[in-house]
Amino acid sequence: MTHPGLVAARAKMAAAGVDPVAIDVFEHYFHQLERGATGMIPESTIEPVAMESLAGIDVADDVAADAIRKTAVIKLNGGLGTSMGMEQAKSLLAVRDGHTFLDIMVRQILHLRQKHNARLPLILMNSFRTAADTHAALETYLADGLAVDGLPIDFLQNREPRLLADTLEPVEWPDDPALEWCPPGHGDLYTALQGSGLLCALRERGFERVFVSNSDNLGATPDARIAGWFAASGAPFAIEAVRRTASDKKGGHFARRLSDGRIVLRETAQTLPEDQRALADLSRHPYCSTNNLWFDLAAMEDELNRRQGVLGLPLIRNEKSVVNGDSTSPKVFQIETAMGAAIEVFEGAKTIEVGRDRFIPVKTTSDLLVLRSDVYELRADYTLVQRSATLPYVDLSDPYRLIKDFDERFAAGVPSLRDAESLTINGDWTFGPEVTVSGVASLGDDGGSIPAGAILGEPQT
Repeated sequence: MTHPGLVAARAKMAAAGVDPVAIDVFEHYFHQLERGATGMIPESTIEPVAMESLAGIDVADDVAADAIRKTAVIKLNGGLGTSMGMEQAKSLLAVRDGHTFLDIMVRQILHLRQKHNARLPLILMNSFRTAADTHAALETYLADGLAVDGLPIDFLQNREPRLLADTLEPVEWPDDPALEWCPPGHGDLYTALQGSGLLCALRERGFERVFVSNSDNLGATPDARIAGWFAASGAPFAIEAVRRTASDKKGGHFARRLSDGRIVLRETAQTLPEDQRALADLSRHPYCSTNNLWFDLAAMEDELNRRQGVLGLPLIRNEKSVVNGDSTSPKVFQIETAMGAAIEVFEGAKTIEVGRDRFIPVKTTSDLLVLRSDVYELRADYTLVQRSATLPYVDLSDPYRLIKDFDERFAAGVPSLRDAESLTINGDWTFGPEVTVSGVASLGDDGGSIPAGAILGEPQT
């Protein structure tokens, strides 16, 4: 007998006009959830993985040029930045010299088109929450010819009902019906690409591969050398990896599955409590994903057709409250998948180690402080260059968590971090202009004001 929660969820999705294939994908994961699946990947089932490095690979200029000219770029733009208190597309946050993430990534693309004489379309995967704001912000660029070959500038990520954790029934929340829905994780990329017709349109216009990355990672430019490596490898799918640092201990990592030798991407939410120590062991699992990935369009279309649109990516069961931050509101499950998990679907998929310059994610205000500081320089081609010898570790306390509060405390400007090793702030401190952090600095719980021109920290020998 079909679970009543599934019947109600399918009807709700159909009534909202959700793509029928996306509904089938939702049903695939609902059955897993119904059986009690958690999507966990035990440490006992995996082993560390080794990989080649881009630094040791030669790519001929003509191969690189040909590959980038047949590449399309997709940026994931569905996030609202709610963890930082934002209520619009996260990519609209000003991050450098008055430019937003969106400004910078668009200008990166425009520069690369001229450099490589390439069409290089930029297409955003928006969510139902980010599309309107993003379209408004892109008006000037669209007038200047950002759209390419009649391709759309964006397509919509699917949406699905949030499910009550105790019954698996779709949430009903009349006070704010938007809270009844959630995006199905960025693993929905492949379903949305096919359902929107974009995958077919790209192939018809002569594109052979796609480069995908997060809109909040300004290091993720479509690099011609990597495009050439990927094209020459013959691989159907590849992900760029970096060496994990202390900042990445709580994040996912690559491993090899013992049962079949396939590369897998294990996220934090897929790690058992007893395996958390192994997850954080940088010597055992040294590589994490940048979420910069490449895939062959023909291979992706073939696999989606073979599986009738259901790639079968590993389930991520994300438990939340209906109202974000309100633990008294009902517990819900969000059925999610990660796009990088598709690496285990394709025989011959590859990973490649790249430099940290291709991985500059901004997930918290701690990351934002580093990005806005003099650690980086924004060049004329709108790429970011790290000016410091090492990337400082920054840990800001709760008073800085929301962007509004963060901006108030650094209203006179962010401190210089170019010579910093780490900055830990436990209390509530407001910074004057031209503050410098050198070496290791820590501010205590008492809080207060840091005067103009202050030097914090102790240089390390």
